[in-house]
Amino acid sequence: MSRPTAFYDLEGTLIRTNLVHTLGFFARNQPGLLRSLGKTARTALSVPLFVAADLYSRKVFNSLYFRHYAGQSEDRLRYLAQELFEEVLRPAVFPGAYELLDKARRLGLRQVLVTGALDFTVEALSAHLGFDDCVANRLEFVGRVATGRLLPPVMASATKASWIRCFAEREGINLSDCFAYSDSMSDLPMLAMVGHPAAVNPDMSLRATAERHDWPILNLR
Repeated sequence: MSRPTAFYDLEGTLIRTNLVHTLGFFARNQPGLLRSLGKTARTALSVPLFVAADLYSRKVFNSLYFRHYAGQSEDRLRYLAQELFEEVLRPAVFPGAYELLDKARRLGLRQVLVTGALDFTVEALSAHLGFDDCVANRLEFVGRVATGRLLPPVMASATKASWIRCFAEREGINLSDCFAYSDSMSDLPMLAMVGHPAAVNPDMSLRATAERHDWPILNLR
């Protein structure tokens, strides 16, 4: 049996930024992406819509959000990812995140990041935070140009829980001994499948659920 594992959501849990901040960074550095977002804004499909779509359905949010990457160069996106880490992501890590991760390491837990962010955008951050494994969403590229679609499996909501279950079976991990951390009610399936769930900087729905089940509630801000 492999050692127990701690599974972490990223945005809102360990860092204060979200996918929209990442898109905004790339837009400022990619003229084509900026034009795409400009068209979106002119039709009132701006940040408030992203928020509303995320509340309604993470699948709907993904279809609206990731399509803006269509036509972007893979090489350029990967090149900018290091600047994204230095300018946006690393400064956004919650102070308490380092302490939480260090405590888990001292307990001998395997550390796994499970995020809906794009893989190339979080590679540097994952290494910086010392994760043993990282699973993230992957853009489809054809001829090294983004199509605006995601490759399956799409990391969101119940899919995260399915991935964790498969990971645990493959690695011989007993989920009853594992930990999971998230800020969002959308990750309830992930939290509910481990023996030690915790709500981190939780939204109102997740806070109520955590209180009802007597789960730890952490504030890493």
